[in-house]
Amino acid sequence: MTATPSDATVRTDRTRTYAVRTYGCQMNVHDSERIAGLLEADGMVEAGSEAEADVIVLNTCCIRENADNKLYGALGNLKSLKNERPDLQVAVAGCLAQKDREIIQQRAAHVDVVFGTHNVHRAAELLAQARQHGPVMEILEETARADADAFPSALPTKRDVDHSAWVTIQIGCDNSCAFCIVPAVRGPEISRPFGELLVEVEGLAADGVTEVTLLGQNVNSYGRDLTTRLRSIVAGSADAFEAGGRWVLEGRRRPRPLFADLLCEIGAVEGIRRVRYTSPHPKDLRPETILAMAETPSVCEHLHLPLQSGSDRVLAAMHRGYTAERYLERLAAARAGIDDLAVSTDVIVGFPGETEADFEATLEVVAEAGYDSAFAFVFSPRPGTEAADREHEFVEHAVCVDRFERLHRVLRRSSAHRHEARIGRTEEVLVEGPSKRESDQVTGRTRQNKLVHLPAGEGLRTGAYADVRITGAASHYLFGELLEITAGPRHRRRIPVASV
Repeated sequence: MTATPSDATVRTDRTRTYAVRTYGCQMNVHDSERIAGLLEADGMVEAGSEAEADVIVLNTCCIRENADNKLYGALGNLKSLKNERPDLQVAVAGCLAQKDREIIQQRAAHVDVVFGTHNVHRAAELLAQARQHGPVMEILEETARADADAFPSALPTKRDVDHSAWVTIQIGCDNSCAFCIVPAVRGPEISRPFGELLVEVEGLAADGVTEVTLLGQNVNSYGRDLTTRLRSIVAGSADAFEAGGRWVLEGRRRPRPLFADLLCEIGAVEGIRRVRYTSPHPKDLRPETILAMAETPSVCEHLHLPLQSGSDRVLAAMHRGYTAERYLERLAAARAGIDDLAVSTDVIVGFPGETEADFEATLEVVAEAGYDSAFAFVFSPRPGTEAADREHEFVEHAVCVDRFERLHRVLRRSSAHRHEARIGRTEEVLVEGPSKRESDQVTGRTRQNKLVHLPAGEGLRTGAYADVRITGAASHYLFGELLEITAGPRHRRRIPVASV
């Protein structure tokens, strides 16, 4: 059927739609929320599906090789959609965009926009530029501290949920782990001002958010760059905003990290019932942080403490900055200081040069640590990292697969034991919504970040808090029954408005 002029006018004038697909970690999830917020601030609305969207943004990760494969597979699938709808805009953002740059457009010429980790705030502008002038690639090498628009607080955000929010406290990483590409794609550490974070969390609480998760590549080092800079200049009235009142009161004696202070202050914000954070680095886990977790009621009893390997030889080759013994000492200190602490971790199998003896040492440490949950990965070489250049020491794939399965058996036993020990206990659960397993169930999380399935019931709305008796356990989740709803959602409910 031939379109009439009026048909064409209607299509031109209609509201453009978008879809954002996210790969990777919580930092990427939060970046996607910011991208969505920017697109909606530009007048777009979220599409019902990618097939209906005028703009599709793939926000990428590059930590492991399978992330590359996922992206290029997705771009291949989108090519046919682009052929059917030439007006469709495809954008690639995030860490892999930062790393691969020209390669993306070489392999996928139908991509309209490529932008990296340092210019998320330019998403809408770049898409508009591409509509007018054709494909655009803009990759910045680093984030300028003075560029306030590059930081989350300055950007509109479209959160996936209303009761919980991510809060980025720092970007970048100053560590040099041999396997990790994050410093290359995220840049050096830049901490956001202490007072700015408090203002953001207070605003979230006023909007009905009751749970915040503090994000950083190494949250334990938050504020070290701020205090180092402040010690080099004359004391001023803005020091408390930059580094917090606790640091100022201590006389600015040393360039210490501020993370423990931040936990205490954010934990005291009225309306915030739960504070979580990720990810810390074991070498920087300080007694002050453990104390802040123990003494601040809203800070949850969950610690993600990446091990990576239990072999001292491998840890040294990774440049992790601790031994297995030191790691276990800090884990023991955390458990001694924080009642009912749950611990999760990351472990890499098959790091270049890993011997059977090295792997056995990892199994021993994992068994001794007794984790509640863990993320285990087979080593994936990332171009540009030190470990990727040790190709002559790569562990055979079959050996890696075998070790991975053996590690998982130990981890499953540990998590099952930890979960079974909670049967019969009463846990505070924050309801997250309907269960993906059963239509007549809802899911929520305990303060220890354990997933709980329980029968749906009146009042168990998303964002509500409830006391739940644990009735059963599996390796990755718990079962429970409702005892009492202790608090209803505080956020304003979204009421669908029918179009006319």
